[in-house]
Amino acid sequence: MKITTVLFDLDGTLTDSGPGIMNSVKYALEKVGEPTPDVDELRKFIGPPLKGQFMEHCGIDEEKAAEMVTLYREYFTVTGIFENSVYDGVEEMLKTLKQAGIKIAMATSKPEKFAKIIADHFGLAQYFDVIGGACMDETRTEKQDVIRYVLEQCEEKELDKIVMVGDRSYDVVGGHAEGLKVIGVLYGYGDLKELSEAGADALATTPQEVAELVLETE
Repeated sequence: MKITTVLFDLDGTLTDSGPGIMNSVKYALEKVGEPTPDVDELRKFIGPPLKGQFMEHCGIDEEKAAEMVTLYREYFTVTGIFENSVYDGVEEMLKTLKQAGIKIAMATSKPEKFAKIIADHFGLAQYFDVIGGACMDETRTEKQDVIRYVLEQCEEKELDKIVMVGDRSYDVVGGHAEGLKVIGVLYGYGDLKELSEAGADALATTPQEVAELVLETE
């Protein structure tokens, strides 16, 4: 079956956003007097919705976690958003898919406003037909909800012609919940164990391999 449309996660799939996210988390925690966690703990904040991560890490309720997200954004919107870099090979991958006639969309748990700023900043927006993300008011944050929202904007409606690409279990679970096959990438913030256990349909070690996996289905 020919793939016509690819949905990409952003953090850990297109860009190495870890430094900016982790620095923003540290800023928020320091503002409320929480100790700075180790790198492994900070890495857990990369990818999934922030509010849930703050609730789990700090043992706080939803209201307090929402306040932490606001503090996070104080740093992120000014500095953290640009403490970020595009993975080697990503632009070539997007260009290859675009030239092959593939429609390209973004489905990220990052607020859509920030996703568009990042795509513009790194010159990636030109490759995307749709850029979809979470809402700033937290009404759309779960990965499945974002994927559904993006699918509604895609021309292709046959789900077996659409594939999701991401680096975390949330991408796999969210994609499967919406009826999509999912390619897991091993160069991001997830690992082989996480993606395999989540049930990724295929795995790629480089952006080039992602393009090859998408195009070989033709």
